[in-house]
Amino acid sequence: MAEIVVLGAGLNGLVTAMLLARDGHSVQVLERDEAAPGDADTVWDQWERPGVNQFRQLHFMLPRWRALMQRELPAVLEQVIAFGGARLNVFGELPPDLTGGRRDGDERFDTVTARRPVLEAAAAEVAQRTHGVSIRRGVTVRGLVTGRRLVAAAPHVTGVVIDSGAVLRADLVVDATGRRSPIGAMVESAGGRRPHEEREDSGFVYYARHFRSPDGSRPAALGTLLQHFDSLSVLTLPGDNGTWGVGFTTSARDKHLRGLRDTASWQAALKLYPTAAHWGEAEPITDVQVIAGIEDRYHRFVVDGEPVVTGLVAVGDAWACTNPSLGRGASIGLLHACALRDLLRDVSPDQPEKLVRRFDEITESTVASLYRMTLAFDRHRLNELAADVAGETYQTSDPSWAMTKALYAAAQQDPDVLRAYASVMSMLSTPQEALAAPGMVGKVLTLGANAPQYPSPGPGRAELLSTITTASS
Repeated sequence: MAEIVVLGAGLNGLVTAMLLARDGHSVQVLERDEAAPGDADTVWDQWERPGVNQFRQLHFMLPRWRALMQRELPAVLEQVIAFGGARLNVFGELPPDLTGGRRDGDERFDTVTARRPVLEAAAAEVAQRTHGVSIRRGVTVRGLVTGRRLVAAAPHVTGVVIDSGAVLRADLVVDATGRRSPIGAMVESAGGRRPHEEREDSGFVYYARHFRSPDGSRPAALGTLLQHFDSLSVLTLPGDNGTWGVGFTTSARDKHLRGLRDTASWQAALKLYPTAAHWGEAEPITDVQVIAGIEDRYHRFVVDGEPVVTGLVAVGDAWACTNPSLGRGASIGLLHACALRDLLRDVSPDQPEKLVRRFDEITESTVASLYRMTLAFDRHRLNELAADVAGETYQTSDPSWAMTKALYAAAQQDPDVLRAYASVMSMLSTPQEALAAPGMVGKVLTLGANAPQYPSPGPGRAELLSTITTASS
């Protein structure tokens, strides 16, 4: 069994560490930020995680994540619930006139969710009592330690150097430092080529607030968690301990919607959306939180058929990340961590070149398609928002976007299509799998192909802009 160092004690890093330790590896997790300070309210109010810019932004855990965690690390789910996490069924939350009532199989839409600090605190609580896992906090990794090269152009990582100057040896280093991973520069400093990187601004900006109910209840869901409208999308996400988050997602180029930074304008705008307005009728526990400059990043550690480094792999957001509005990051990260765990059962770190090559192949076959699918959706949605600003209708020759729009519109009208749509959004099936059900494509096209561009009730752009301007004056 291997000595493994995991960089980063975020959710993906902790989950990776637990999975590997349960297989008998000795895992040391290094994290520069301090530990959670206490209970859920204290964690939310006081835990500082400067390394995670989205730490107090909207979060929601998809049913696919819950199903994987139930299979792999059920103690984490139990701890989230013990910390006040919400146990719910994303389909069962919707009105019966949309769903047609509960059916056998709808339990697949069950999930457990909470605000990001609470989720991470719960995972850390379980990780620190997991045999084989040790967590060192307040530690910054300054560089990579390398040994004899096993591939001519690739440094072989044998450990890391931390801020005290100490060297920590490892048979394998796992980068789980998230969106802002510095590993590419570290590999270059160690004498190697940077991993292949695709990088661009995702193009979205979020304006979000969190609320709390006095009795622990949460608002009724009158629409899906993510709803699309002219010029923006709206997220309504249940959290822990009677809290929830509401957010507007807009194009970063839409300067006219920057007035949503103003609390009065934000509240006035929310009231324009009948399926979401009541989510803002409670005690706010934050002002408007803005997050922008979110990058789409993708790395590959085998370039032109050759590894750029051995002895090191990256998982989750440190490997690839995109706009978080679809909520897929944690689920993709968990799938990726499971893939690494499974690979290490067949290929040990003392076969470093084989390990890096096989992990690259497995990454491309298991999670890269999910990243690409998310990126394609984001780019189409940004183009659609740009057309809204211009007062035009977005046109594209990509048939997958037309089917995506038709599926969303038809889901508002038919319980079978709604289940197909929910399975895709929950990451329980791919669009191809969901549409493969007998008669599904015909039903989607009949109900959705000629539906309004935005089927849910909401304001046009002119009314939205007028409301924002008036509220702020």
